[in-house]
Amino acid sequence: MKVSLSDARPEQVSCDALAVLVDQGTLATALGELDRALKGWVGEAVRLSGFEAKRDRVLWLFTHGKITPPRLVLVGMGSPEEGHARSEALRRAAAVAVREARAQRVRHLGVWVPHLSPQALGAVVEGLYLGSYRYEAYKTFEEPQLDGVQILGGADPERRRALRRGRLLAEATCFARDLVNAPPNEVTPLTLARIARQIAQERGLEIRVYGPAQLQRMGAGAILAVGRGSRQPPQLIVLEYRPPRSRRTVVIAGKGVTFDAGGLDLKTAEGMETMKSDCAGAAAVLATMRVLPDLRVPHRVVGIVGAVENLLGESAMKPGDIVRALNGKTIEITNTDAEGRVVLADALSYAARYRPDAIVDLATLTGSAIVALGHYAAAILGNDRALIRDLVRAGEVAGERLWELPLYEEFREAVRSEIADLKNSAGRYGGAQKGAAFIAEFVADRPWAHLDIAGVAFLDKSEGQAPHLPKGATGFGVRTLLNWLAPPEEG
Repeated sequence: MKVSLSDARPEQVSCDALAVLVDQGTLATALGELDRALKGWVGEAVRLSGFEAKRDRVLWLFTHGKITPPRLVLVGMGSPEEGHARSEALRRAAAVAVREARAQRVRHLGVWVPHLSPQALGAVVEGLYLGSYRYEAYKTFEEPQLDGVQILGGADPERRRALRRGRLLAEATCFARDLVNAPPNEVTPLTLARIARQIAQERGLEIRVYGPAQLQRMGAGAILAVGRGSRQPPQLIVLEYRPPRSRRTVVIAGKGVTFDAGGLDLKTAEGMETMKSDCAGAAAVLATMRVLPDLRVPHRVVGIVGAVENLLGESAMKPGDIVRALNGKTIEITNTDAEGRVVLADALSYAARYRPDAIVDLATLTGSAIVALGHYAAAILGNDRALIRDLVRAGEVAGERLWELPLYEEFREAVRSEIADLKNSAGRYGGAQKGAAFIAEFVADRPWAHLDIAGVAFLDKSEGQAPHLPKGATGFGVRTLLNWLAPPEEG
């Protein structure tokens, strides 16, 4: 699907249908402009139908040749909003528009938003791409396609920049979605390493990949322990983006468990069904690294992925095992299904070697985060107030909610082991905080934030979710990271 800009008038744009995105404050303005060309009958149709521009509501109308677009679809955005809330309303309404267009087999769609600023245009672009996303790699039949979308309002340089940025952020998000949606027999630790090498070659990044023998020599016993139950060799993947005159060094790290059966503490069949999604943190990191050169991010960024399968072969780690992480700390394995934090122990120990200005990790870590926040926000915890604040703000720009949970000293005490330095599981209650407290032991007191994306990275059902978030992988975290690393005014 190609998204372009047009300076055509709404009544003159050449398309199969024109989507008009309106909130309850701009509905009258939009109707006034359309009715001048349509002799007042659009307003009459709205009145008779009771359309009130409520969120996600749509009204299809035929124009009977009175204007160039043969059909109109009014898409409601709800109450008038300002700032980031308005951007999210636009993102959502644009996704509704493309979904409606596909359902009606529209090939060429026009989109008009009264009083659309260049800053808000980027959100519309994101919504169009994210709402049109489908994972169809294994479909043997063709779905109806939407070939092109024109956004009305002009094509000045500022709007073209907003279009480009919105497209880059959405395409990166969809790249992450594809990685997570792909079947686990296709996406393995070696696959993630191969994809990372492709990204490095195409985007001019530096790359290092450490396999089992190298990990053994390094002393990365944590990731090796998690991978012992699988024939798939674990991989520690390190991508580096180094622009000229970089201002600071940032590390982003992702949990890349390409399939999680739970190990010997086996998951239920229902709990295992979607566990290809346990690599969502890694997918977000790879997708982010892929687009950094295009956004001209001014910082040196290191992306680290711990890629592994957690199965239950004859050599699988056992409850009661003690393993040694890359930084020398020992871990008592009390639950083999709390493996993500064990993988991150080595990944973040490696990250700390850079002495970075900030470390951010993303992981589908705990069910407790879902209990606390449902499927509507990710948990954020960390040791640096400014970093957490900046990430929360970037999430607001992206429309990706982050909610801070406390990291009390009591949570750190809870993960102490009586026979090792740490234990990887310390009970259900406060599980998200205990997981973060465990991870905090491996960042060497560098400024650090942890995003527990378990509830938002993969949606079993689309009901009740925003229309730009499909069933399956959402790509959560990519646009937050990119808005943090390259704020809109710098992108």
